Formats: sequence, structure tokens, C-alpha cells
Amino acid sequence: MEYKEREIRPITIDVTRQHRRYGYRFVKRVFDFVASFCGLVILSPLFLVVAIAIKVEDPKGHVFYSQTRLGQGETPFKMYKFRSMVSNADELLAKLLKENDVDGAMFKMHDDPRVTKIGRFIRKYSIDELPQLLNVLLGQMSLVGPRPPLPREVAEYTAYDKQRLTVKPGCTGLWQATVRNSVGFDEMVKLDLIYISRRSIHFDLYVLLKTVVVMFHPNGAY
Repeated sequence: MEYKEREIRPITIDVTRQHRRYGYRFVKRVFDFVASFCGLVILSPLFLVVAIAIKVEDPKGHVFYSQTRLGQGETPFKMYKFRSMVSNADELLAKLLKENDVDGAMFKMHDDPRVTKIGRFIRKYSIDELPQLLNVLLGQMSLVGPRPPLPREVAEYTAYDKQRLTVKPGCTGLWQATVRNSVGFDEMVKLDLIYISRRSIHFDLYVLLKTVVVMFHPNGAY
């Protein structure tokens, strides 16, 4: 399945239908809880290795980085990641916004000077995202869903864009598992809405499998 082609018509999400999908949502939550718990246990040795590597490169900074993101219904929560940037990255962002490589309400930059050496490695293989398994365990996120945006990004959203906030955000999604940074903001929103309109247990497993492939064969992460 490929989802790179543009849809002719804008996608409208039936919010009522999505909320009434009780069976799917129950199975998805059970799967998220079990998978995230097992993942945290199994990956704990990797977490230790990454933590040591981050501390060796930058002893003053924290191993983990938390950031306020907006989830389902624009509900704020703290999202966790391994720190992949210098400790004062947020302070430096204002100077870099004009160099954004992505159009729309999202910031991405090739060769971001704030990213550390170990940070580039863990970003390339999406290892920096693994602490979000804790967010999944807590029920703030799902394994599969639209990526949770920053409040400043949502402030620029149109009503159409906000449709991606009608479901629980995910660690990975259709956008990350397919085209990733090769498309702009509008295309990312479109892929998220395609996922929401078609989501199912089968589709979630498809995205997860694609994500595993991407982790070993990166598709443009930076």
C-alpha cells in the first residue's frame, strides 16, 4: 500500500463515528498497554546504554527531555524523549525558525546545529522516541496515531488541520512510516487524516511493521 498520492477532495473526519468505535478502541488500548510495558522491560538495557552515551558527550545535560505537547482534544501532556540536542536547545530555537525546511506549522531543519553527535545517531534510527513508551503506558499516547504537536504549532492550525487532534496521538504514524521528512506540513496532515479515516487493528499493525523496517532502513529522519 502506498499513500503518497494527493487526495482530490479534502478529508473530513466523522468524529462521532470515531468515538463510537468502542471495540476497536478497547482492543487498541489493551494492545498499547501490554506492548509498551513489554517494550520498556525488554529495551531497558538499550535505555541504559543510550543514557550513558548521552551523559558521556554532555555530562551537564539531562538524559531525558520532556516537552509539553497537545494530544486528543488539544489536551496538554508531557512527552518524553532521549535528549538529542544541546541542553539550551529551546533558547536557540528562536534564532533558527527562519531556517525552517518545512512549510506550515511545523519546524524541521537539516543539519540542525543544536543536535549532538549521539543525538544524530539516535534520531536516525528513531531511538530517541523510545521513552514515549511510558506515555503509551500511561494512556496519553498510542503506539500508532498522529504525532502530538507543540502548542505554538496548533496556534497556527486551521480547523481542517485540527482534525488530526480528534484521536489519541501516536509514537509512530502513516507519515513517519512512509514518506517522513520528504513531504511538507500539508501532506503530513493529509496522511494523518487518511490514517484516522481508515484506522483499524489491521492498519495499525501495517504501520507498526513499516516502522520497524524504517528503524533499520531510515527514510530521512533528522
